[in-house]
Amino acid sequence: MKKTFETIIVGGGFGGLNAAIKLGKKNKEVLLIDRTNHHLFQPLLYQVATAGLSPADIATPIREILKKYSSITIIMDEVIEISKENSTVTISSGNQVSFKNLILATGARHSYFGNDQWEKLAPGLKSLDDALSIRENVLRSFEKSELETDLKKISALTTFVVIGAGPTGVEMAGAIAEIATKTLAKNFSNIDPKSSKIYLIEGGQRVLSTFHPSLSEKSKDDLESLGVTVKLNSFVKEITEEGVTVGEEFIPTKNIVWAAGNKANPILLKLDTSLDRMGRAMVESDCSIEGFPNIFVIGDASAFKRGEGFLPGLAPVAAQQGKYVAQLINKKLPKGKRESFKYIDKGSMATIGKSKAILELGKIRISGFIAWCAWCLVHLLFLVLFRNRVFIFFDWVYSYITEQRGARLIKGNEREEA
Repeated sequence: MKKTFETIIVGGGFGGLNAAIKLGKKNKEVLLIDRTNHHLFQPLLYQVATAGLSPADIATPIREILKKYSSITIIMDEVIEISKENSTVTISSGNQVSFKNLILATGARHSYFGNDQWEKLAPGLKSLDDALSIRENVLRSFEKSELETDLKKISALTTFVVIGAGPTGVEMAGAIAEIATKTLAKNFSNIDPKSSKIYLIEGGQRVLSTFHPSLSEKSKDDLESLGVTVKLNSFVKEITEEGVTVGEEFIPTKNIVWAAGNKANPILLKLDTSLDRMGRAMVESDCSIEGFPNIFVIGDASAFKRGEGFLPGLAPVAAQQGKYVAQLINKKLPKGKRESFKYIDKGSMATIGKSKAILELGKIRISGFIAWCAWCLVHLLFLVLFRNRVFIFFDWVYSYITEQRGARLIKGNEREEA
């Protein structure tokens, strides 16, 4: 591998991948570094966690996506050190590589707000490993319940608590409710999955608080119609192996999913630049960090000021920033001649369950079946490869007609894995 590259991109998510493609089209010399060998379509990760899709449906090898760009070098590794002054990055294999431009698109992980000991008991949902771990736990819980005779233990095994009512939390709660009340409804002899309890815990006043209040209320109604108990203005005090304490109430459960907060990749600490409370790098109007116009931070790793707040951590934001930064590099624009990045908001949407979704685009607000169809179409179009679009389309059609989920496999034996 060469020791110097015109541009180094760290992260193969939406931001890094879009930057790489735009630079590759101009035959620019790029080194892309990612800890995994695949690009993950995170908006559908919850469907892997709830047995709706298989991992290969939403994960595409980065080398396959970028194979036609001969100027791009890809390595599967992790950056452990960054020197702004020397324009170098050091990777875990020990190699040090120099750059002229650096794009950090390192994404985010879940944050437990100082209670990191909860992570083992309440996994978040950011990677395929996270999704598969949650899926295994959900499916195993029903299998264990079938063997139990103790009603309290059965109740704990078939109680599911999702913490955080943003898009991920709402989608997870709705999907788990559909698994219990529809997919598994007639699969067991000794238990009734339809009697499962699903809780959605939110510290704020509304679910999906970034949407208009009317859509938030509609989403809450849809969740409750699926059997989800929504607890607003409620905060988690403690999580143990026995369950969750919410305010003064204790909920016995063996199934907890954390969707309450994010924090940026700690590699940003190596930049020695200003960070916000989520650990994101404070960037200027051209997505560069202060004092270093050749170092860019995009996507979930960046805190880009917009009005009184910051741009949300959404895939379209990362994708647009990736293309914007690549264009600056392609044109070799100096700091003073760069137009500010402007995010084009193409609307927001979230799904709650079968035929249940919300869509907001400016003053246009839609809910129900039409919004759900739009949600399906947009997500299919955003998938990178045609193969994934075809497979997921037919999976969704099958699931819609039969109310079954085709990825309900439990691998191995729990005792052996332990």
